[in-house]
Amino acid sequence: MLKKILLALGAVIGLGVLVVLVLAALKADTFSVERTMTINAPSAKIIPLVTNFRSWTLWSPYEKPDPDMKRTYGNETAPIYHGINSTYEWEGNANVGQGKMRIAEVLQGKDETRIIIKLDFIKPFEAHNDAEFKFVDKGPATTDVTWKMSGPVTFFPKIIHVLIDMDAMIGGQFEEGLNNLKAVAEKP
Repeated sequence: MLKKILLALGAVIGLGVLVVLVLAALKADTFSVERTMTINAPSAKIIPLVTNFRSWTLWSPYEKPDPDMKRTYGNETAPIYHGINSTYEWEGNANVGQGKMRIAEVLQGKDETRIIIKLDFIKPFEAHNDAEFKFVDKGPATTDVTWKMSGPVTFFPKIIHVLIDMDAMIGGQFEEGLNNLKAVAEKP
């Protein structure tokens, strides 16, 4: 009797694993998560909060989980921490891991500015993604800010995406960050 129960349990577990693997194989090879918020401040006040990596401690949701996180600011040739080619490296506990960001481009249009950041995670897993902040002027003191992250997805992360709703998880963090950015930018 016990043998039949164990065989049945093994079959159910095996079927569950097979279903997860099939669903993972059907997932897209790329992902994208984005959130947008209207901030009652001009883009000229908000953009430096993103392009100056030292300002991220004021609003980024990724700064709170490890108050002892080691931060390094700079680039390959100078200790700058804002603008194109500025870098921000972090190393922290299991909640924040380790990685590096580099501002790759700042694209300025008539009523829109886009900041492209190369985002490289080292720990707890290796990943290479793009982050983008888009600032659309809606008036002299109103800006729509979009925070987006996208990148490739290999098979193992696809399995994780089957089990965890990455859009809800990362999107929730982006919403928190945008709310924090709004609070900082809207201060007189």
